[in-house]
Amino acid sequence: MALRVGIVAGEVSGDMLGAGLMKAMKAATPCAFEGICGPAMAAEGGLSQFPMEALSVMGISEVAGRLRELLRIRRDLIAYFRKTRPDVVIGIDAPDFTLGLERALRRDGIRTVHYVSPTVWAWRRYRVRTVAASADRLLTLFPFEPKYYTGQADAVFVGHPLADAIEAQPSPDKARAELRLDGKGPVIALLPGSRVTELRAHAGLFVKTAQRLALRYPNCRFVAPFVNRETLEIFDKTLTELEAFDLPITRLHGHARQAMAAADVVLLASGTASLEAALIGRPMVVVYRLSPVTYGLARMLSRAPYVSLPNLLLGRGVVPELLQGAATADGLVRAAEGLLENPGRREEMTAAFAELRAHLGAGASDRAASAVLELVGVGGTAPTVVSCAS
Repeated sequence: MALRVGIVAGEVSGDMLGAGLMKAMKAATPCAFEGICGPAMAAEGGLSQFPMEALSVMGISEVAGRLRELLRIRRDLIAYFRKTRPDVVIGIDAPDFTLGLERALRRDGIRTVHYVSPTVWAWRRYRVRTVAASADRLLTLFPFEPKYYTGQADAVFVGHPLADAIEAQPSPDKARAELRLDGKGPVIALLPGSRVTELRAHAGLFVKTAQRLALRYPNCRFVAPFVNRETLEIFDKTLTELEAFDLPITRLHGHARQAMAAADVVLLASGTASLEAALIGRPMVVVYRLSPVTYGLARMLSRAPYVSLPNLLLGRGVVPELLQGAATADGLVRAAEGLLENPGRREEMTAAFAELRAHLGAGASDRAASAVLELVGVGGTAPTVVSCAS
């Protein structure tokens, strides 16, 4: 009989993590998955009760506008899982949504796993207690995270699947040929975000930056991948508003890693894409804008010196970060020029990225699957991971 697994992802990065976990679990034992799945999870057989896009929102003020809908979805999903009684429920990231779901189900006797530690090392340290109350087991992506849960929660480091999925230093010429990027000038990848809220905050900034870089480098080409039609349409609307449709921008549906592999420099919104660019080995500049309310609270509460994953993992400011008021077209152009004009700086950055890859290990999805199956008594051997048991 198949193991019945409830699984919930809230955005593109969670969908990719979930798909890898599902594939590894299915390789070990028959499984049936149901909950909230993105396209990658659906391709692994996951069935959705609600569309994943309904959860893809970020920022305090942004969530406030959708709070009633989000609470309704969570309430309905809790009721559904209480009725169907899966063997385990796995919440993937999206902690403000999934931890409440897990906590309610755990109180009802359903085993729960949370995949991806909240950023307790950066801000809102009290969430350690929230995780401990919500999840029977926490799976962390980064090796420094389990220590924050010592004595309070069962936290295991499983590694990041991107370290397995992404080839180190792929050929830019091959990627350019696959994307039909002709010409001899520099290629600049533009990744303004995967969420609608991020596109609304960043699209104008990225288009204005591209306009100025095109004047500075007449032979340059841009490539901009988007996760769905809605985000692409927001970017296209911005191109129209800024009269920028004559820019040499190849716009893509998907193919983000190919776009980054093709680039000399990547300009991107902070998030999982920065880790992908680092694993690919491409120099980058990170930007991020939030609503004034969200940013103000984040500044007051944050303990982390950096926002981008490469800088956080390396413990030093390797990647330029332009945040909020500093995230301007002039600032982004200067940062991009600093990389395009300085081969030594680019080499220094890619060398640091090779160091980062070594931190993340290999076989992450298999280790995550082992951790889940060991929790529910399926499979045999416990995962070879760092554990901080409660």
